[in-house]
Amino acid sequence: MKSDFLLAVTQLANERHLPREMVLQAVEAALVSAYKKDSLIAGQDITVRLDPATAEINVYVLKQVVAEVADPKRELTLEEARRLKPAAQLADTIEIEAQLPSSAGRIAAQTAKQVVLQRLREAEREQVYAEFADKEGDILTGQVQRFESNHQVILDVGKVEAVLPASEQASSDHLRLHQRLRVYVMEVQRAPKGPLITVSRSHKNLLKRLMELEIPEIYNGVVEIKAIAREAGSRSKVAVVARQEGVDAVGSCVGMRGNRIQNIVKELQDERIDVIQWHKDPPIFIANALSPAQVLRVELNETNQEALVVVPDRHLSLAIGREGQNARLAAKLTGWKIDIKSTAEMEAERLRRLAEEPELVEEAQVAPKPIAQVVAPVAVLASLEAPVAAPTVPAAAPVAKVAPPVVREEAVAIPKASPAIQPFKPPLSPEEALALLTVEEELANKEQVEEEEEEAEVVEGEEIWDIPRITKAPSGIRFAEDILGPREPRGRGGRNDRRDDRARKGRKTGAGRAEGTPGRVAGTEQQE
Repeated sequence: MKSDFLLAVTQLANERHLPREMVLQAVEAALVSAYKKDSLIAGQDITVRLDPATAEINVYVLKQVVAEVADPKRELTLEEARRLKPAAQLADTIEIEAQLPSSAGRIAAQTAKQVVLQRLREAEREQVYAEFADKEGDILTGQVQRFESNHQVILDVGKVEAVLPASEQASSDHLRLHQRLRVYVMEVQRAPKGPLITVSRSHKNLLKRLMELEIPEIYNGVVEIKAIAREAGSRSKVAVVARQEGVDAVGSCVGMRGNRIQNIVKELQDERIDVIQWHKDPPIFIANALSPAQVLRVELNETNQEALVVVPDRHLSLAIGREGQNARLAAKLTGWKIDIKSTAEMEAERLRRLAEEPELVEEAQVAPKPIAQVVAPVAVLASLEAPVAAPTVPAAAPVAKVAPPVVREEAVAIPKASPAIQPFKPPLSPEEALALLTVEEELANKEQVEEEEEEAEVVEGEEIWDIPRITKAPSGIRFAEDILGPREPRGRGGRNDRRDDRARKGRKTGAGRAEGTPGRVAGTEQQE
């Protein structure tokens, strides 16, 4: 009995993947339910203790110590309690060993079986919940098991099923049955039928966990992810910075020939990922966030947390992105409200402001207006909108043009070398420019007419045996086609032409063939 019982408990624990002590507790609870069905112990509060070494079963009746007994099956006086336990006090619980029933009936055995199974199922659910509760905020690999009517997807993640709601699916996901994919665990809850696990494919932390798995520098802490802005299924931006000198944060994330980032892109169904360099200076960080667009100047308004970004005219659409996606992701990544304008818009606004306030013209000519913020190192400033005061020269001397200063990557304005002084040429009026353009067109037409007349004269003067000039061949080699002209290609009648050639040759040698034919016939007759 001892060995059989312990063997059954051990086998049940291995099948259910549960600890042996948990299975013993389930058996004790089942015995309590079975013994309560017995008439001798019915109505009493009992407990059962099972010795795992000897398989011995002990049943105890629990009674509470009270001053006056109202229910003899559950209560006892202080004097009776001190007979069993000398240190007993009021409100204590005394365990009194009871006699085991001689045999258990069919109902008691069936009840014990159901209690054991119920307790084992509860133990399994609690164990699964404890296992997946530690994985909240991590990623799991699941297999698509079925599709629900409300567009939910049920994934098999091992011992339990996970739910992928429609709101947490990426727009680029095209899921199919039995497809394996990685998901981010958002929440783990207790439920009557087991733990309820909610996963996501659109959460930005999914991208973060994937980068930690694919990039060793991020996993080891050499490279840190500062911020992530993601529109699931379309595009994402990740700002990284190196904690160790000499480490290229962006290069580490991209990998050799982009193999590291391509693995993540493939897992996210070809979602575009921009890895940019994080910087503590907001203007530089904002300029980096707007890549691949080139930024000329960034002006900050820290009171309203707004940033004015100036880009070249040709990069305006690139900075804004399709449907404003690039600017929207940059704003999420940096936490600043970004207003993007082109150089043409800024110049038009400056001229309008000067026209409305003429007194600003004299101030602008006296000294240039300083720039509020430093230009990002990724962009090289081609020209500044602030006007530069012209140098003072004598009235007779021509006015010199001064090149505008240029801001380099070190965010320091380095003036270019002044070009040689050129005489001042006043701009042409529209009438003069039109007249000049008309004269140029007439000269060009006249030259073209003269060239055509010369070619016509050469063609008329050529004789039939003159060799044409070779103008296309760069070398002195001449071919037959240059003299005789290209050969006409043969059409479908090429085979007939060959027959005509053979027939023509046959006429020339017809006599010989005619003489040879009787000779062959005569030779044949002689042989016969």
